[in-house]
Amino acid sequence: MSPQVVRLTPPQPTEVHLFATAVRSWDLREVPLAQPAEVATFATQKRRDEHLTGRWLLGHALKAWGVGDLSVLEVVRDERRAPSLSYIHGVWKRTPLPNLSIAHSEGMAFVALIDETYTVGFDAEPIQRTLAENAYDMMAKGEELERLRERPTSVFQAWTGKEAVQKCLGQGMHLNPRDIRIPIETTSCELSIKNSKIQLDYWTELEYHLSLATQVAKVDPPTPEDRLLKVTRAAMLADPDWGVGCKTTREGA
Repeated sequence: MSPQVVRLTPPQPTEVHLFATAVRSWDLREVPLAQPAEVATFATQKRRDEHLTGRWLLGHALKAWGVGDLSVLEVVRDERRAPSLSYIHGVWKRTPLPNLSIAHSEGMAFVALIDETYTVGFDAEPIQRTLAENAYDMMAKGEELERLRERPTSVFQAWTGKEAVQKCLGQGMHLNPRDIRIPIETTSCELSIKNSKIQLDYWTELEYHLSLATQVAKVDPPTPEDRLLKVTRAAMLADPDWGVGCKTTREGA
């Protein structure tokens, strides 16, 4: 029996599709987007369950997006471990795939999808969670640190906002959270970070602090496969009788 999936509702109009579900145990065969070699590296059952639930939820979200065949897809990571979707080697499809963000927190998994022209980052923390004040300076400095000490109820707005921005930029902890300043006076804002304009929204839902960051994606240069497909398509459009393969002629046929 499939678990219950909830669609989240950000306060601002957005093209992001957001899903949440409770973490549970899975048989690896139930999660086509999981990679056995990666799952085998997890030291605890908790981490395994979180990962597999996130990957199962990603598959559910992709089907809702309109992706019918998950077997041709895989989740890949770049040098900073930022995840993205790709067609598996040997599948010559170039239908654009959405960009994604996955989060896990205190027994829940979350997935955000957005079309390929944007990048997305999402983070969540339970409303009942607390953070010791002596840990504030791990994520903030200067004036922002003082404001958080004055308004400790806003600390997880800042925390989740910084995590969402790190994911949106594909940087993770390679971008120091102390260098990201979150305006806790508002729940929706535009940030300028590393020559990027990021839309950041914060709200609460399902008893969680939630932050969503989006930005216009930078276009990657075409790959050799992209160029070959483009040339092939142009040739086919120019000559309706054009075909791929070998034509043979038999004498006397």
